[in-house]
Amino acid sequence: MNAVILAVAVMLALSLLRVNVVLALFVGALAGGMIGGLDIFQTLEAFSRGLGGGVGIAISYAMLGAFAVAIARSGIPEWMAGKIIRKVKSSSNSHNNVKLKYSLFLALVLMAFASQNLIPIHIAFIPILIPPLLSVFSAMAIDRRQVVCLLTFGLTATYMIFPVGFGSVYLNQILGGNLQENGLDIELSQMPLAMAIPVLGMFMGLLLAVFFSYRKSRTYRVEETILIHEQDVQLSKPAIITSVIAIVLVLVSQLITGSMVLAAALGFITMVIGGVVCWREADEVFNEGLRMMAAFGFIMISAAGFAEVLRSTGDIPELVSQVQMFVGGSQALAAILMLLVGLLITMGIGSSFSTVPIIATLYVPLGMELGFTPLAIACLVGVAGALGDAGSPVSESTIGPTAGLNVDGQHDHIRDSVIPTFLHFNIPMIIFGWIAAMIL
Repeated sequence: MNAVILAVAVMLALSLLRVNVVLALFVGALAGGMIGGLDIFQTLEAFSRGLGGGVGIAISYAMLGAFAVAIARSGIPEWMAGKIIRKVKSSSNSHNNVKLKYSLFLALVLMAFASQNLIPIHIAFIPILIPPLLSVFSAMAIDRRQVVCLLTFGLTATYMIFPVGFGSVYLNQILGGNLQENGLDIELSQMPLAMAIPVLGMFMGLLLAVFFSYRKSRTYRVEETILIHEQDVQLSKPAIITSVIAIVLVLVSQLITGSMVLAAALGFITMVIGGVVCWREADEVFNEGLRMMAAFGFIMISAAGFAEVLRSTGDIPELVSQVQMFVGGSQALAAILMLLVGLLITMGIGSSFSTVPIIATLYVPLGMELGFTPLAIACLVGVAGALGDAGSPVSESTIGPTAGLNVDGQHDHIRDSVIPTFLHFNIPMIIFGWIAAMIL
């Protein structure tokens, strides 16, 4: 059996059995390494070597967590949540409640969009903003799986279509850069066009999740620890000004330097200098951000080790070569198998950003040999890399929403985050990605 298939299957099976994701990744890596021809010592060495690849991401998340906590100290998230709660309690008209519900859904998507492109703090906003809103969701009997799909769509679709912030990194640097490095003659400006049809598929899946699959009411108990006080939270003008300046600095510095660590550090320092975070409490606030994002960091570090084991077995190129032998000269069959292999790899690695460099070296020559157009090849590589990001147990696009929605222990990561996003985003992306590859 191919080591990639076995490792991902073991990891997913253990995750479905509610084994901790970090442990599932480790056991899956051991299984994949052993079946892939590595002995136990080589597997452990590869896993340990790969851990270093996730440290940079973990540090970025820690800094972003500290910045997000500093933003929370301004009172803005609590003020927003309080306004929404009072609006819900004051409305006795069911029509108004429906209108408020979908206004809230739109706001969640827009906030997720902004976290990727305008204010690049990624998933760090979720553990700050979502917990205060849980009482709102409970009062309105909102199925939290709707919220997961909204957040994951905002986190994923944005970087796939808009070349700003994280979108610039994915579309221009990672996708376009790797395509050109592997000999494909294509302009970076064409990347959004290549991804437009698959993103449309994601949007159709979102509509299905919100208006059909999870539209029915769902009852949750209301935890006193997450209730928001009904009185107005007073926002000071200096706190608002400082927060806006900090956000602008984070955006500008990230765009100029490409460093999320530096950007988040500048934002945090600005909040301290502006008095939003008292300098005597700066260490406490920073540590709170570290604790908030620690789980994300450990999962991403473990995922990097898992990915390195898969690469060390050499079975990823073998898997792709088997696809090439199987399809013969059929473009239609090749496209669907290339997408499914990409799904399998990304489900294991958990990051489209890490998957594209792996598959681009294999898919570009294969696509050119089969006669795909450059735009179709860009679509296949981009979608194959992004597949699984929205439905992987180790993806930040599912981990982030779970972190915010499970603070009261009523939201299961696999059943309420991973499975819903897999069904409503990955499957439509495969269908629409295949269609795009055939017509582009």
